[in-house]
Amino acid sequence: MSEVLKASPRERILETAARLFTRDGFRATGVDRIIAESGVAKMSLYRHFESKSALILAVLDERHDTWMRWFIEEVEVRLADGTGLSVFADVLRIWFDTDSYRGCTFINVVAESGPCDDARLVRKAMAHKEDLRDYVGKVALRLGYSEPGALAEEIMLCMEGMIVRFQMTGDHEVVAAGRRYLAQLSVR
Repeated sequence: MSEVLKASPRERILETAARLFTRDGFRATGVDRIIAESGVAKMSLYRHFESKSALILAVLDERHDTWMRWFIEEVEVRLADGTGLSVFADVLRIWFDTDSYRGCTFINVVAESGPCDDARLVRKAMAHKEDLRDYVGKVALRLGYSEPGALAEEIMLCMEGMIVRFQMTGDHEVVAAGRRYLAQLSVR
């Protein structure tokens, strides 16, 4: 029996929705497609998620937890080796090299959100970016930089730019450019 069929209906819905949202986009992925591919009944989906927006919010929560845990672990391993601010570019490169990379889920949900969409989606994406910025600031503080909050904002601009540029181009020069920019920040 496949792992997908062993999972609970809620888990199958979340896994299927995350995969389809990442691959095809939030707007382009309909609830009927998620139901069909997850192998659950429509009533089951709505028992677990009151709406498509509620499902997207749950996917964003799951993605936040998983991605942040992965990112922090990768950064911490490299910091233990004496790496400086370039650690952020190096860890992003690992992510870029995965087969599943389709850009940042949180940037993508904001890009797909219009003025009539659920504002909770944008708030959830902003909260993810705030958590990431806070972690980056803590790393800057540990590395001994003055004004770690301001530096974290600049690092975030670099990282977000790298994420979007790599999504657009697939060119690893983006990582090299990010490392050069982070090196300039390091000498302040």
